[in-house]
Amino acid sequence: MDRLIIDPEFRDKIPPLTEDEFTLLEENILSDGAVFSPLIVWDGTILDGHNRYEIIQKHPELTYAVQNLDFDNRYEAISWICKHQLGRRNLTPQQKKYLIGQRYEAEKMVDAFHGNQHTSEARQSGAGQIDPHQNTRHVTRSRIAQETGTTDSYVKRAEQFAKGVDAAEEALPGIKQEILTGAIKPPETAVAAVAKAEPEERPRLAADLKKSKDDRDKKPRPAYHKAPPAASRKAEMQKIAEISAEMERDKAPSTEENVLCSLDGEIVSFMELFDRIFQEYPRLLSDSHYRQELIQIMQKMKQYIADIEGGCTE
Repeated sequence: MDRLIIDPEFRDKIPPLTEDEFTLLEENILSDGAVFSPLIVWDGTILDGHNRYEIIQKHPELTYAVQNLDFDNRYEAISWICKHQLGRRNLTPQQKKYLIGQRYEAEKMVDAFHGNQHTSEARQSGAGQIDPHQNTRHVTRSRIAQETGTTDSYVKRAEQFAKGVDAAEEALPGIKQEILTGAIKPPETAVAAVAKAEPEERPRLAADLKKSKDDRDKKPRPAYHKAPPAASRKAEMQKIAEISAEMERDKAPSTEENVLCSLDGEIVSFMELFDRIFQEYPRLLSDSHYRQELIQIMQKMKQYIADIEGGCTE
């Protein structure tokens, strides 16, 4: 039996089977007496077939095949894993978003790898300056969006979502499975925020992802206390008077930075809404007539942005 390598990073890109699904797969393979789907391997490391390999190790009498693929680096291998998994039909929306985000992140690294390689060659040969990122991030996003039936903005947010899922898993092991299976459905922005937070804040933010929408929106219940002893009532009344005076003072207005953060959240929510609409009504993008009408509608926003860029604020 081949001694193959299991790379945790490669393995964790693949949605895991439930216990029942693994048992059923094992029963089917034992019934067939062979593993019909080959193990996909790169440089001795499994890219696809981790569950089948585990079953083969338990039952060495099984026959199986190994198919070797060739890649220049591990980022190309990760991209292949994500693309291969995205071809499955039983993915949850969260799993799809995670895989698209992981694929985009990997392919950006592939672009950087080849760009650095070309730059090094140019320096050695004395050639003129070459852009190391010939396949720009925008081009990469557009290509992935086209191949996955999504949008550029979806791919960009999927990358942030994937980073947030991984950061949450590192802070709170087990939560990745809950998010990707849909057992919990925290807001996309809340998931992405975990990766952006300081390491010491991540466990709390990851735990908050498990809260239901009602829990997140729920205001703390007022606490009722017994009346204080008479001796302390005067001090309490003085404290209340000070708090009241403080409340009556003019509050500092919100800063421009706070307003920008709020606007950014609104824009993200707006794009999420459009992505959901496009998923439910794909003909809005695939049908040329609907797509043209959609573009005409969205030109209003484009014109609004152009007005702001031109300095028109009225």
